[in-house]
Formats: sequence, C-alpha cells, structure tokens
Amino acid sequence: MLITVLTSYLSPKTTNTIDFSQFIQQMNQGSIKSVTIRSAEQMIVGETKAGVSFKTFYVSYPEMMSELRTQGITVKVAPADSNWFWNIFLQAFLPFILIALLWFFIFRQAQGANNQAISFGKSRAVPWKKQDSAKTITFADVAGADEAVEELREIVEYLKTPGKYQDIGAKIPKGALLMGPPGTGKTLLAKAVAGEANVPFFSISGSDFVEMFVGVGASRVRDLFSQAQKNQPCIIFVDEIDAVGRHRGAGLGGGHDEREQTLNQLLVEMDGFDPKATVIVLAATNRPDILDPALLRPGRFDRQIVVDKPDIKGRRQILDIHVKSKKIVEGIDLDVIARRTPGFTGADLANLVNESALLSARKDHTEVSMVELEEAIERVIAGPERKSRLMSSKEKEIVAYHEVGHAIVAKKLPNADPVHKISILPRGLALGYTLQLPIEDKHLVSKEEIQDQIKILMGGRIAELLCTGTFTSGASNDIERATELARSYVCNYGMSEKLGTRKYGKGQGAVFLGRDYSDHSKDYSEDTARQIDDEIRRLIQEAYVNAHQILTENKDKLVEISKVLMEKEVIEAEEFETLLPTQIGA
Repeated sequence: MLITVLTSYLSPKTTNTIDFSQFIQQMNQGSIKSVTIRSAEQMIVGETKAGVSFKTFYVSYPEMMSELRTQGITVKVAPADSNWFWNIFLQAFLPFILIALLWFFIFRQAQGANNQAISFGKSRAVPWKKQDSAKTITFADVAGADEAVEELREIVEYLKTPGKYQDIGAKIPKGALLMGPPGTGKTLLAKAVAGEANVPFFSISGSDFVEMFVGVGASRVRDLFSQAQKNQPCIIFVDEIDAVGRHRGAGLGGGHDEREQTLNQLLVEMDGFDPKATVIVLAATNRPDILDPALLRPGRFDRQIVVDKPDIKGRRQILDIHVKSKKIVEGIDLDVIARRTPGFTGADLANLVNESALLSARKDHTEVSMVELEEAIERVIAGPERKSRLMSSKEKEIVAYHEVGHAIVAKKLPNADPVHKISILPRGLALGYTLQLPIEDKHLVSKEEIQDQIKILMGGRIAELLCTGTFTSGASNDIERATELARSYVCNYGMSEKLGTRKYGKGQGAVFLGRDYSDHSKDYSEDTARQIDDEIRRLIQEAYVNAHQILTENKDKLVEISKVLMEKEVIEAEEFETLLPTQIGA
C-alpha cells in the first residue's frame, strides 16, 4: 500500500500512448500545442491544443525539429530522467526497508512482553527516604499510644546505633507486629519509626505479593528482602499482613495454595537474616487471630505490640494534634470533647475534627466552635441528620414517648451512664436517639450494669404502651440488643446463679481459616439449652417489670418531658436535669 501511494505521487501523471505515425499526423494537422523531447528515454511527451496529454516513442531524424518549428509548436528538451533513483528505490530497496522496520517493531514488542513477564516477580515496594518527603512523620505526631511508642523507640535506637547493642551481645527483635482495631494508628506508627530512624523504608501491602500467576508472590518476597539487604539499615513495613500470613492448612481440600507458598518464603526470609543484619520487619493487622503461629514465634515477629483505642488522656492529645491545622475558636474546651468521645479511635477523632470544620464552612463561619464539634460527635455516632424525613405528628409523639422512656429509666437507675442528649431528629437509620455518655472510660462491665442496661432498653416500648395504649415496631433494635446482652450475661460472662460460672457454646470459627469443619458451637444438652432460654427470658422479663414500675411512678414526668421534646425536638443534659432532678430509686 505504501509503495502504491508513493508511486502515484512521485511518478509522472499517466498519459495516452500513441503511435509515432499518429504523432506525425496530428503535427501536420496543427493540433499539437507543445512537446517535450526526452532523448534519454527516446520518447516525446506532449499536449494537444485540446488539453490531452500523450506520449510516443520516436526515431530521431533531421527534418523533425524544423517541422515542429514550422508548425509553431513549443519544443522543450528534458535532461536525463531524474526519477530513475526513485524508481529503483521504490522497486528494489523499499520492500527490504519495510521488512526490516517490521521485524524491529515485532522484536521490540516481544522484548517488552518478556521484560513485563520478568517484572511480575519484582517487588513493588519503593524505598522511602526522609529527604523524599516534605513532611516527615515522627513520634511527636503520634498520640494516644504511649506504650507502643516506647516499644518502637528501642528499634529506632538500634537502627541508629546498632554497635551499642551488638557489643553487649544483645539481639534486637527481627520483627514487630502492630495489632489493634482499625483506625488506631498502626500505619502511622510505622511511618513515625521511619521518620525517626532516618533509614530507607520499604512499604508494601500484604495483597501486593499475591498475583494470578503461580510463584509470583514468593519471587516478590525474595526480591523485597534482597533490596532490603542492599539498603541496610532499613525497615520493611507490610501493611495488612493477614492477606498473606493466614493460617496454613486452611480450607477443605489439599491442593497447592499460592498464598501459602508466599508465606513460606516470607518465613524463610525472616528467619534467615544474618545476626548482624540491620533489617527490621514491621507489620500491621487487625486480625491477629488468623495469623499463622509460625509467623508469631520468637525470631520472626518477636514483639507483638497492641495498639488499642485511646483513653481520655490519649483522646485529648490526639485532638490537640488534629486541631493544629484548623481554625478553632479561642478558649474552646477540648477536655469536654475528649470526655464525650469514649471508644473513639484516632481515625474517628480526625474525622470528627474534619466534620466540624466542614460544618463550620457550610454555615459560612470562619472558625470552628463548640457547637460544630458537638454536632460532629453526633454525626460520627448516629449518622447525619435527615431533615428530609418528615414524620406525622402521631409518629413524632410516639418517638418522643419512646426516647423519654429510655432517658427516665436511665436517670433512675444507679448503674447507668448519664443522659447527655435526647433527640427526635432522625439520624442515620434511627428516628430518634437517647445519647448516654460515661463519666469515665470503662474497661470492665459489672453484673448490675448489664441488668440496668437491659432495663433501659425496655424503657422505650413500656413508655409507648403507657402513653398510647399500644406499642410499635420502633423497639425492634432495643429488643435485639437486650437479648444479646442477656445471652452474653448467661453464656459468656457466667453471671447467672442458676447456670453457674461456665461458658456455653463456642465461637463459630471460619472453615477457610484453618478451623475445624465440624460444628461444636453447641456444647451443651437440649435440657441445658432450655434452661438457658428460660434464664434469658427471666432476665428480660425482670428488667421489663422493673422498668415498667419506674415509668409508672413517673408517668406525669414522662408526658411532660415528651411534650417539651416534641416542641424543641432536642433536650440537652442540663435541661433534662431541670425537668427531672436526680433522685436515685428503682
């Protein structure tokens, strides 16, 4: 196709070929306008007065030139044909050049595919260095995990001055496993270690090892540790290691597992370090229960550092860090926010501060105030406010009775957390909510606290029944939570006097995590199951009767506070205390 196109453009235009006798005849008739004599080709190319091009071969004779001049025909003499090179080039050399180019591109493509196949076995971890980042994270940027920071400081010291430890014969841990709930700052701690130690930092996710091709995962592990040996002292950080470090022998079939091969290679690489090698392996997971035991033994992940949810002091420190980049109203009390956010992780608190800034910007405020921070707490706990959900006055009244019922029972019980807010503004999936916040962080729950919590959950349905004569489906979640609490009370915590201090039932382990396939979750007889059901029913029934008594005695207050709630839609703790002064009694 290329030759055809070039030939059409570079070759002369196609003309009619005529006999020499026809040429002489037309010349004698005076119909020829001009001719060009190409002596090298023994050819005459010309044009008639009618605009028709022609060409003819001729035999030179002396009288022809005089005849042409006699007829007044314009005569040109062309030099030797200058297109002979193109003709030879197009016909002889161009096909070979095209074949060579085609071969070159095919070879390059094949070579690229080969390189791509080889690169599958290369690690995707890129070493991060301190000078590569504009903002280096250090331990000063980590709050609420003081114990974890102290554990990791020793690793940083070893990376900075390994000789001090080697001279005395001490062996630094080869690996440290950071484990804890999501959002507690495990990855942040690993970044802080890299920033403090100022050494190359290889970061990779557990899922980056395993591909669709067999053997790629193990090859990437080998390549990663090979790079680390060349850059020591350094740190390897494997995030979400449970993706590749799960219990071996999992599943119902025998078969070869690519993930297991990758794990085997990881175990070999971690155990095969030179005693003087300064390569530290950090890993993070929120599922330590499913990791292979060989991964957790001394010599591999020697230290298992728990990064738990922060306490009130830690939450205050985390809030101090996150509000630095926000414009906050002067004099705002972050201690109150820390006290009102029990169970929040570092990620939750970061989200809370960011949500408050978004709310302030939405209201065209230039600074974040306490109002936005309080509202952000409710958004994180209960979800965004659903102003578009319109309830009828009847439904609104029932929701008000329901929520005030929870609040009054909570106020009258000695082991319940204080009521912080009552609202009938829909948030998330809830039509209303009663927010209780503990005075201080709790790590244990007592028998009496569980009983009182069940009573509080029963208060919503009882309030509906007392004030409207019927009840609705609004208590479905309360009943579900009360049943779960009662079952844990009897089966998990051993708090039932009738059934004694024994655990009933086993957790259902997943088969594909190396657990037993047979069902041992029910490790008690049918008679015991009947007793458990009876005990759960008794607990809930006693809580129902007790809560019913409390609300019956305070029915006037229930109706009064419900009317106030219907009017204002939200009642804060101070106003609730005014409407129902503290008076312990149940």
